[in-house]
Amino acid sequence: MKKRNTEFSRIIAGSMTWGKWGKKFSAKEMEERMHHCLENGITTFDHADIYGGYTTEEEFGRAFADSGIRRDDIELISKCGIQYVCEKRDNKIKHYNYSGNYIVWSVEQSLKNLRTDYLDLLLLHRPSPLMDPSEIAGAVEKLRSSGKVREFGLSNFSPSQVDLVKSAVEVSANQIEFSITEFSAMHNGSLDQMIVEDITPMAWSPLGKTFREKTPQTERVQQLLMDLVVKYRVSADQLLLAWILKHPAAIHPVIGTTSPERITNAVKALDIEMELEDWFALLVASQGHKVP
Repeated sequence: MKKRNTEFSRIIAGSMTWGKWGKKFSAKEMEERMHHCLENGITTFDHADIYGGYTTEEEFGRAFADSGIRRDDIELISKCGIQYVCEKRDNKIKHYNYSGNYIVWSVEQSLKNLRTDYLDLLLLHRPSPLMDPSEIAGAVEKLRSSGKVREFGLSNFSPSQVDLVKSAVEVSANQIEFSITEFSAMHNGSLDQMIVEDITPMAWSPLGKTFREKTPQTERVQQLLMDLVVKYRVSADQLLLAWILKHPAAIHPVIGTTSPERITNAVKALDIEMELEDWFALLVASQGHKVP
């Protein structure tokens, strides 16, 4: 198996709600969250250019510049491609742009905003029907050769879409939605492909809808979690992360919480050895029927 240039922390801190789209943290509060993540072994921070309507990267960058944290001690991920309709951009409709010039320009903007010289990982945010793999490859090669991007990957891409891009350029990661309530990646070939082709899986929304929606599915999962919380003596959110971490694809959950306590709890999930039958019991509770 090929050794990657960059090693990412197994738990990744998602920044989407750090700024305008969530908690609206001050620079001081962002600094505090960065240091808390590092103290708990979370060294990887996940961004996207569109977060906060193209404002959160810049806010994070200002906080990072004043944090005293060494660039070599963290990994920065960002995404590009979505053309979001907001004050910062003159877009009339949401769409995607994966022209070579745009990819390079977008990365340069992210580097400027994040106050860094390079991204550890660049992801194309969502697939576009107009993607040209050769043009994408040209932009990635230019960014790699200039030292502005160390690794390249995708986000929300299906196996066939990954294959399309991989026909022209190496793909190191695919960030997908995966949780106890959204586990289609186990059945549509996504996780199988990532194991076979040495692509790092990252999972956004790793707690799924469990605590956000009241449905027959979430009620079944919550009922089982009540028993498992007592058995394992851990919190429900830790168990849901442990369920993901048990998968042999070595998935990296991207946690969205900004709570210091829940950040600490998330890392402790790495120490939970979930029993095989409990893992399947959660799957059965979520899908509402036994496995075939």
